[in-house]
Amino acid sequence: MTDNVLIPLTDRGVISVGGPDRVDFLQGLVSNDVEQVRDGLAVWAALLTPQGKFRHDFFLVADGDTILIDCEGGDRLMDLGRTLHKYKLRSDVVLGISEGWSVLAALGGAPAVDDGVVFADPRHSEMGWRVLSPKSPEVLADETGCDLRSRADYDAVRIPLGLPDGSRDMLPDKAILLENGFDELSGVDWNKGCFMGQELTARTKYRGLVKKRLLPVRFIPGEGGELPEPGTQVLFDDRDAGEIRSVTDGVGLALLRLEAIEKAAVAGQPMTAGGIAVQVAAPAWLDLSRNASRS
Repeated sequence: MTDNVLIPLTDRGVISVGGPDRVDFLQGLVSNDVEQVRDGLAVWAALLTPQGKFRHDFFLVADGDTILIDCEGGDRLMDLGRTLHKYKLRSDVVLGISEGWSVLAALGGAPAVDDGVVFADPRHSEMGWRVLSPKSPEVLADETGCDLRSRADYDAVRIPLGLPDGSRDMLPDKAILLENGFDELSGVDWNKGCFMGQELTARTKYRGLVKKRLLPVRFIPGEGGELPEPGTQVLFDDRDAGEIRSVTDGVGLALLRLEAIEKAAVAGQPMTAGGIAVQVAAPAWLDLSRNASRS
């Protein structure tokens, strides 16, 4: 891969939040500290159900007097928009969908974009930068001198780092933030005060209730074996050990039971998915021993 590439994320969209109450409005809803958001500095955050289960994740970044939400697109964007409107109540905010905006990942140096917003991916330095712009990917590539690459190139960096990608990896209304790296990857601010769904999130952390983790895995196919598809059950000793989520080029993300990981390690035997051996490849930022004794 060249030093500077742009990767269009065509399944993403942008919601704008303006008005004098925009910070306070979002602060009471999302898992991270919206007061830290400013031009060029973003936070990764989640919107939970009142019961504390995952609903949406996104990046929040300032663009002048507006906060832009880099979120999943399509039906997911519309659902997030409806949810924000539901909780708007008397808040003096203006919600909008930035029609036609491009969302891109930039690997290498920060691209110089004159129309839009560029910010470092707050989850991990190896994820580079993100670009939100009303210009097309082709125009941006031409103006910045970057090569355009495919979504597979993005996943080839994201998946080994163990970073979830919205509802591809986290089931809405079921997933728990701390099973998916939000604590270690700075997706939750524990000092900001209350936010919707905070009680379950805090209880999970302080009582050591994490039983599963979303982890990078390597697939070790046998002769003629095909890689498992997302949604394939992971087994150990013929018992449920988890489920495959994202997959690309011999690696994937899987939500795995910590107890099964420990048993497989003690037995010296691999877990399997669709008859294919599955080997955990935990990223450097994650210390599984923090959860192991509590699983």
